[in-house]
Amino acid sequence: MKNSALKLLFCCLALLLASPACAGEVSLSCAASLKEAMNELSARFTRSNPAVKFTKNYGASGTLARQIESDAPADIFIAANAEWMDYLKERKLVEASTVGDFTFNTLVFAGTTPKKISRMQDLVSLERIAIGSPKSVPAGEYAFEAIKKSGMEKALGGKLVLAKDVRESLMYAERGEVDGAFVYRTDAALARQARILFTVPQHLYPRVVYPLALTARGAKNRDAAAFYRYLQSGDAKSVLGRYGFAEK
Repeated sequence: MKNSALKLLFCCLALLLASPACAGEVSLSCAASLKEAMNELSARFTRSNPAVKFTKNYGASGTLARQIESDAPADIFIAANAEWMDYLKERKLVEASTVGDFTFNTLVFAGTTPKKISRMQDLVSLERIAIGSPKSVPAGEYAFEAIKKSGMEKALGGKLVLAKDVRESLMYAERGEVDGAFVYRTDAALARQARILFTVPQHLYPRVVYPLALTARGAKNRDAAAFYRYLQSGDAKSVLGRYGFAEK
């Protein structure tokens, strides 16, 4: 009888000790271009919800989606195009009813080159151009689509330097390791050395949309659901606007 009572006591103690580690944790997997905005949004949310702790994973949307597919912890997923959200939706790894447009962006070409570069056709005068790898980086996919539609695929094919995500593309441009890079306007706004040389015409690539969703795991996490709702609030939209993201 005493042994049974002791076992029950130890089980209760174990549960009490384990629960704080699980309670109030929200794991975010977000496109790299959202880093600064999401850091502020999570900090603002924490002010009124101090028990909530965030773990954040920023990177290429394709890489993040495959990590979630491999059972990496993620409660909220925000991609930089619909393709990778659909990828997880088809595999029932995100809660379909929560998928929606979070915000929007614009593709630009930024660099430090002294050459006069003001349109896609001017890029032939450059030697090295950074883009995110189109297979996993939406910014690179958008850029490659713009290159093809502008008829520059052959002229620029040997000049392209592939980066693991849009932030690495910007880093190459900032360091002068390439003449310029295709990045989002919000990324270029953070640059200290590189400057926007031109905005890529919208008719050359699909609108840059960031879909948002709770993952299958996140749908069971009340704190993740609360943060998901906050991300659609007026306060969150105001923060996104300050970082250069568009509401529509």
